[in-house]
Amino acid sequence: MVLWHRLREDIATVFERDPAARGIFEVVACYPGLHAVWLHRVAHRLYRRRLYLPARLISHLGRFLTGIEIHPGAKIGRRLFIDHGAGVVIGETAEIGNDVTIYQGVTLGGTGKDKGKRHPTIGDNVVIAAGAKVLGAITVGSNCRIGAGAVVIRSVPPNCTVVGVPGRIVVKDGVKQEPLDHANLPDPVIDLISGLLGRVTALEERLGAVER
Repeated sequence: MVLWHRLREDIATVFERDPAARGIFEVVACYPGLHAVWLHRVAHRLYRRRLYLPARLISHLGRFLTGIEIHPGAKIGRRLFIDHGAGVVIGETAEIGNDVTIYQGVTLGGTGKDKGKRHPTIGDNVVIAAGAKVLGAITVGSNCRIGAGAVVIRSVPPNCTVVGVPGRIVVKDGVKQEPLDHANLPDPVIDLISGLLGRVTALEERLGAVER
């Protein structure tokens, strides 16, 4: 009964979040995000029983069939919806809460080669838009929105909207933190180069003063 309830819940989730869904057969047969979640549940159960090779084989099959790579060690809550899904990667120690929505090209990735917790923890009711990267053992609080293409490398408190590279909070608890100007997102490379040029100019002026 629990399994049947979960399957119905997953199907209902698709209808709730995708207006393109037309019928139950279409959802069951044609939604790779749904297939990836179902296969992950089988793989994760095997992984918890230390049957690592069968778990990885099922995970690999899921990637081949859906284009979505979910490590069998990842912990996923209820009603996860992966829309479109191509290129989604979810790492081994990632943890995802309930009612999360993930779009294509999203990475929940690790940093470095250390063992232990190295992937993100995602709270409940989070939306991660297309192409966003959430990296490292950080936490994204519940009810957050991660903008398309954002690169998040620091923890985010609940009820925030994050955009840009690197990701920055532009809305917190419904209050805008700064004007959102997509044409003028911060560029850390330009900022670094500008700082270096400023230091070079200052050193040249000091050197000129010594020579005089």
